[in-house]
Amino acid sequence: MNTTHLLTLAQACVTLLLVGLIWTMQVVHYPLFRYAEGEHFEEFHAAHAQRITWLVGLLMPAEALLAGLLVFQAPSPWTWIGAALVLALWLTTALLSIPAHQRLASGFDSAAHRRLVRTNWIRTLAWTARGLIALAMLW
Repeated sequence: MNTTHLLTLAQACVTLLLVGLIWTMQVVHYPLFRYAEGEHFEEFHAAHAQRITWLVGLLMPAEALLAGLLVFQAPSPWTWIGAALVLALWLTTALLSIPAHQRLASGFDSAAHRRLVRTNWIRTLAWTARGLIALAMLW
């Protein structure tokens, strides 16, 4: 197996893990935030942030690195689109998701919660598209 095949396989593994994670967050975990509303919400949100950060803190940089390596190792429309989606995911995370989480860190806020769930669809769809691209590249 050559380097390009190994990078493609590694990218597919990491991206598909993130696809599963984002769908779980979008349809299960984030909607449940409203049920943690109350005096313990800050503790709940802090525990969520601490536990999810080690996952995304490893997987997102790995995905970005692999996407970048593939652009240079085997440039193609798939690798460029995949890399553009990674950039969009990082920007969406930085500009939309993190600010919503920062607001929620100081207590439940229904507007911030709605914004988090609504704007997270961007990441959910972008990661789903990356997953499909990763599978197409494997095929």
